[in-house]
Amino acid sequence: MESTILAALWAAGTPLTPGQVQQAIETELARTTVTTILSRLYEKGSVTRSRAGRGFAYTPTEDAAGLTARRMHSELRKEEDRSTVLARFVSQLTDEDERLLRDLLDGDTR
Repeated sequence: MESTILAALWAAGTPLTPGQVQQAIETELARTTVTTILSRLYEKGSVTRSRAGRGFAYTPTEDAAGLTARRMHSELRKEEDRSTVLARFVSQLTDEDERLLRDLLDGDTR
């Protein structure tokens, strides 16, 4: 559900209240459930919030690529043997992704 809610916020391009998010995702979820998910995303740093009447309107802190990168870093921090994790990650890259990673590591950010 977090991904669905973030997708709605990205698509909106403007801060949304929980009620507006609920309408945007066209779901049977209660507004209170949407509010709870948004609060959890706020605690994780995935969204910011600003006052909107008596409640809040939420805005994502980063785009989808940034969120994925943050999740990857979070998973890597959980592992003591980072070297093995990274080695296995790299060994599973496609040739194209490997070339891209090499270019990025060499400072080529095209």
